[in-house]
Amino acid sequence: MNTTPFTSGLSENAVTITRVADRQWHALDDDLVVGRGHAHHRPDGRLFVSIDAWHGSIFDRLAEAMLAELPAPLYTVVDEADVELTAGWRRAGFTFRRREWEYVVPTDPRVTGLEAVMPPAGVTIVPAGQADEGLLRAVDRAIRDEVEATVGWQSMPAEVLPRPEGDTIVDPSKYAVAAAPDRYLGLIRVVTVKRPRIGLLAVRSGERRRGIARALLAHALGTMHRSGFAAAWAEVQESNQAASALFEGIGAQPTSSNLELVR
Repeated sequence: MNTTPFTSGLSENAVTITRVADRQWHALDDDLVVGRGHAHHRPDGRLFVSIDAWHGSIFDRLAEAMLAELPAPLYTVVDEADVELTAGWRRAGFTFRRREWEYVVPTDPRVTGLEAVMPPAGVTIVPAGQADEGLLRAVDRAIRDEVEATVGWQSMPAEVLPRPEGDTIVDPSKYAVAAAPDRYLGLIRVVTVKRPRIGLLAVRSGERRRGIARALLAHALGTMHRSGFAAAWAEVQESNQAASALFEGIGAQPTSSNLELVR
């Protein structure tokens, strides 16, 4: 356990920065926790950090203590509207890496214009919960390898769900797929906690521009609409113009943006 004292101005007592567990730090004013820092590995192996502090001076001291012990590179994600938090990370040496837009997506096919959308000839949509797990894992692996060989999987919207080492399919029942007779061509993952979120929509590189992604989206949104959800949510990287065009073309509206920063 490492402890670093400094005077904060919060009280007459010294505030201490203490590492309370592996990759976890607290800022203490007497026995009061006035700030917390945490680091964790995302499924793609990158190390992300977060800090919640009462004051900017506490943030800076937590960041200093954490950065002294953690290996580079380090990443963090902030709401772009949170100017104070973004400024804190910039003071700590973090710089802009990418921006993700969060979209609210209507589900009503009369609004999206997807009511009459069908998959291309020879392709069928297999609803969530009915996909063959072996074929599902095969298409997921193939798409990830294609992305990794081009823009890199780190360019995709951040995935934060915990999973067993090496397993990229958390729950096969969450995926609907586009199927050819001998293999799957694309997939869409929808996870609903308080609201439905489209976590992944992807098609094999050789099968793109055939309307498969649009057909998967039409199926998933239609299913949500029939289940009583008026809207879904999705994150799209700013540089992914094809995905932005797909969602905006069905009436999706950007509502907020997140910045990924790196040091």
